[in-house]
Amino acid sequence: MTVTQRFDVPLPIDEALPALTDALARRDAAVLVAPPGAGKTTRVPLVLAEEPWAKGQKILVLEPRRLAARAAAARMAATLGEAVGETVGYRVRFGSKISGKTRIEVVTEGVFTRMILDDPILDGVAAVLFDEFHERSLDADLGLALARDAQQGLREDLKLLVMSATIDGARIAKSLSDAPVVESQGRAFPVETRHLPRDTGRHLEPQVTDAVLRALRAEPGSILVFLPGAGEIRRTETLLGEKLADPAVDVVPLYGALDADVQDRAVSPAPPGRRKVVLATSIAETSLTIEGVRVVVDSGLARVPRYEPDLALTRLETVRVSRAAADQRRGRAGRTEPGVCYRLWEERETASLEPFAQPEILAADLTGFVLDLAHWGVSDPQTLLFLDPPPAPALAEAGALLRALGALDADGRITDLGQRLRALPLTPRLSRMVVAAAGLGAAPLAADIAVVLTERGLGGTDPDLRHRVEGLRRDR
Repeated sequence: MTVTQRFDVPLPIDEALPALTDALARRDAAVLVAPPGAGKTTRVPLVLAEEPWAKGQKILVLEPRRLAARAAAARMAATLGEAVGETVGYRVRFGSKISGKTRIEVVTEGVFTRMILDDPILDGVAAVLFDEFHERSLDADLGLALARDAQQGLREDLKLLVMSATIDGARIAKSLSDAPVVESQGRAFPVETRHLPRDTGRHLEPQVTDAVLRALRAEPGSILVFLPGAGEIRRTETLLGEKLADPAVDVVPLYGALDADVQDRAVSPAPPGRRKVVLATSIAETSLTIEGVRVVVDSGLARVPRYEPDLALTRLETVRVSRAAADQRRGRAGRTEPGVCYRLWEERETASLEPFAQPEILAADLTGFVLDLAHWGVSDPQTLLFLDPPPAPALAEAGALLRALGALDADGRITDLGQRLRALPLTPRLSRMVVAAAGLGAAPLAADIAVVLTERGLGGTDPDLRHRVEGLRRDR
């Protein structure tokens, strides 16, 4: 039986699967470039799990977000006619569905980093698949560096596959000892691009609302709208509620701070006879298929974390998306049928967008990163594989802070206190606060403060931290 005969529904990625399986049979690493809608996220793991080298072992699939991990696991399980947690499961922060039968485990990048730091051999794992690697999160870069180091020193049989719709495949392949690059051609369905330039002197939300109403009048099907953040989503939702006259259209928000069940409802198909307008952040940019969506409205903006060394704080900054991100968003309209993408900028402006988003490693707080490397036994990141080396000033600042916290000794080695800080799923600063508070008998309060500071939305949005802690305790 050929690869494509194993599944009832053909996908564009199927034509590339023989080349991919051949590459991984011969080599320990490969790069897969496939456009949005090709089906790489949910087809490739199922195929690789049946390869001889994977027999009796697990395939790990890394996703950038919890929602994407849950959605990918659900779709693969449905393909097999099973429930999530049987052959296919997932493991994310605050939840997992796995069992002794699980062969394919979808995890977030942060969870994988913890896994490999705790078990460098990756016992029982045949392959690690880095999906949507073009997003270049700090956890993804660190995870690939650690996996490559483990492969070369401990697990020569481990397979690594880097996947993305928009990626510099040749550059990544070169860093992986000239690994083979496999390309899948063709989006599932064509997408027409229309430009509705917005007036930068006016507020964003009314212009997005007008674009959505225009799209509802002109096109059938549901609509996926990309906005930079939760505030813009709430304001646009309010405006649509005031202006939308069609009672058969549901407007639903989708962003990271929402509960998992609310997110799952947002990505579920609209009921028969109804349409849906999903107002989303970049959370819906990759690895998701919302059935019935054939129109995308893209504001062209995203909110990204930027570390401010002078303040020792990370803030969120609204920026123009990269061309790669814009292509990902556009591709959401062509997942299940021909679609339309409305871009709220001039067509000529697309050429001025950055080709790819700035890798997080170049602009992030590296304190936790340096602590993880110290736990790995590495004091010099240049000894590991990083596509973009971390900036020396940021590394020096992180090392100085960790020594001040008592997490590293004078030689940069991790201390017993540093190991205690690493064991907590928090930044080193917050971990140190919790550990110190425990010595004063105030660990529960410190833990609650840490939770509301790291998980947006928990405890409400009140700027007064005391009120948010009180809200968190009421919601339990």
